[in-house]
Amino acid sequence: MADYDSDPTAAFDTAARQMGELMQRQAEATQGFFAAMAGGQMPAMPAAMEFPVPGAGAGQPDWAALGQQLQAMWGDYRAMAPGSFGMGSMNMAAVNPAQPFADPARFQRFFDDWWKQMPIADPGRQQELVNESVKLWQDVLGQFTGGMAALAGDEEPDLPRKDRRFADPKWRQQPMFALIHQTYLMLAERIGAMVDEVEGLTPEQRDKLRFSTRTVLEALSPDHFPMTNPLVLERTMQTGGQNLVKGMEHLIADLKKGQLTHVDPEAFEVGRNIATTPGKVVHETPLYQLIQYSPTTDKVLETPLVIFPPWINRFYILDLNEKKSFVRWAVGQGISTFMVSWKSADETLAEVTWDDYIAAQIDAIDHIRERLGVKDVHTIGYCVAGTTLAATLSVLEAKGEAEKVKSATFFTAQVDFEKAGELKVFIDDAGLDALKQSAPDGYVDGRVMAATFNMLRGTDLIWNYVVNNYLMGEDYPAFDLLHWNGDVTNLPAKWHQQYLRELYRDNLLVKPGAVSALGEKIDLARVTTPSYVQAGREDHIAPAESVFRVTDHFASPVTFMLAGSGHIAGVVNPPGSGKYQYWTNDGEYGSLAEFVEGAQEHPGSWWPHWHQWLLSHGTKTVEAKGKRAPGGWKDQVLEDAPGRYVKAR
Repeated sequence: MADYDSDPTAAFDTAARQMGELMQRQAEATQGFFAAMAGGQMPAMPAAMEFPVPGAGAGQPDWAALGQQLQAMWGDYRAMAPGSFGMGSMNMAAVNPAQPFADPARFQRFFDDWWKQMPIADPGRQQELVNESVKLWQDVLGQFTGGMAALAGDEEPDLPRKDRRFADPKWRQQPMFALIHQTYLMLAERIGAMVDEVEGLTPEQRDKLRFSTRTVLEALSPDHFPMTNPLVLERTMQTGGQNLVKGMEHLIADLKKGQLTHVDPEAFEVGRNIATTPGKVVHETPLYQLIQYSPTTDKVLETPLVIFPPWINRFYILDLNEKKSFVRWAVGQGISTFMVSWKSADETLAEVTWDDYIAAQIDAIDHIRERLGVKDVHTIGYCVAGTTLAATLSVLEAKGEAEKVKSATFFTAQVDFEKAGELKVFIDDAGLDALKQSAPDGYVDGRVMAATFNMLRGTDLIWNYVVNNYLMGEDYPAFDLLHWNGDVTNLPAKWHQQYLRELYRDNLLVKPGAVSALGEKIDLARVTTPSYVQAGREDHIAPAESVFRVTDHFASPVTFMLAGSGHIAGVVNPPGSGKYQYWTNDGEYGSLAEFVEGAQEHPGSWWPHWHQWLLSHGTKTVEAKGKRAPGGWKDQVLEDAPGRYVKAR
């Protein structure tokens, strides 16, 4: 038996030698999983090469030759990186607690630990699953004429469970595939419900078990295996297996770069077809560049706007293209708009802490005030930069300088982390220590964070692409949003540990005086700056309930708005897109539930609503000339937007 702990690639090497055996084992593994869940009562699957494949070509691949080709490709990759099952220059499986799937042995341990916590082996529960499975199989197979023959004409079976992973008709046209995916969905449903039956768990432990259960069930979905996915089988027969060859090329390329590829890597270039709103870099520090965008109106609001994007990602999520750009739209409304572009961390930023980011926000505010000769600015903080903006406002209050900020807007930003959602499953001592160990040079590789965020939406951001890229061998699409999602930034490790421990884990930001910055104790209850808070109804990173709690902690008047969709699409929803909706409530409410109960729904973009709120804090305009138009006569600027920092790896 192969020693997977000492050589975790042994399973892959063995399988690659005989592609037919690999496919057969995957089919058997799926059968075995179902059988284990249902007391061994799963009907036997046909041999791998006996699966009926509707619409397949007449010929079959030369499985032995295909296996040899795949083995050679894998061997060439292994020769380039001997002794490493990691991705690129780092072993993602070793350093990232959210990503056990890169290493077969690690996944087996992950699975074993999960299995021990679940009540699946209980004899009574086993019998319940057996009984329900048998009834399901009888109902499904009974709808096919002659038991295992296809339905007549275009008729399809009326299956009890539906899931978009199995929406293609081919999952229903053959009884075996109908049986496979319906059994999987039934078992996933029942096993998921068992999490609430496990006794003796704290709420945090139950959340972790629920997340682990969903992760395991997503990984074992039958659409992820060639011999249990009719679409992959059909493609393999039609191409003679070349889809698997192309998929292997994609897999190896991703392993080399250490990151799952979502889009065509050549389709987009910062400054060419994304992040193209005209402007100039007018200020620079070792931590950030400050971009001022060129006006497009003759007059602009006297009070300028500065946007603080999260340094976990690149700023151009707010400047994707001309139609989606919040920046371009804001400039078009006559707002003098500035953007902070954070530097992706390297060893030179190893000592950066939260204080440095707060100081950077104050520095940007002061530079804009001095540059334009104004007394105050409007501010926007997105995600973690919004959390930091809340702390910045408290520091300014403590210093007697709160008048520098006329208004503050928060995009999906949390200050109270009690209800911070599934990200908290990674924030325990083991997870924090693993992250610390992954940053020997003083910064966290952005690929680690990207993998973690992808795990929160595994079906959409991981497994969908495993099927399309590795099994179907499809060409990469060109999608600017997913390009941005994969354009990762590194994080200062010291700041990251501080943020996760003090805010996410210990929730100290909402405890007056529990944390300090720039020599001042932070007390959010002292913040008097008028604020606009946006939350995404389906946000899985900063849940709406968590974002809403900002309203509980500021002394200032707060306007809360709930947007349709999630962490990104809930923000990037321009007028004219015709997407989503938003809710407002002018009445009294003390919770998100009360807000929703009395809310009024509005179709489309919420950006105009925010603009009207901004104008309620001043409508005075000035001529868009002089330093209001960056790069003009006698105006010293550093370079054209989007600047160097956003392009640095």
